[in-house]
Amino acid sequence: MGVLIYGAGSHYDFDDRVLAHLRAAIGNKLRRRESFFVEWTKGAVDGGGRVSLWITSDVPLQFRFAQPEPPVNQAWVRALLDSSYTPGGMMLTPEPGTTTA
Repeated sequence: MGVLIYGAGSHYDFDDRVLAHLRAAIGNKLRRRESFFVEWTKGAVDGGGRVSLWITSDVPLQFRFAQPEPPVNQAWVRALLDSSYTPGGMMLTPEPGTTTA
């Protein structure tokens, strides 16, 4: 299990594979100096609901992985990037060909 750390210590747990794809998509946006929302649904075990973060290069961001980084599915990164240009922002969706995120 990996961790996304945003700002002054807000921690969000993700599977390493999911986190690797978020890092690729978020890194791509920040290299372009684009700020955006990223949003995901929390599982019932985490209390349910949604998390929405405003991502900007002005806020410290860390990605911590428990395992070596898995191969990146470029189609998933592209889907995340495409969603970032919608009014709702980047939506964490399941990897193409799977049913969970």
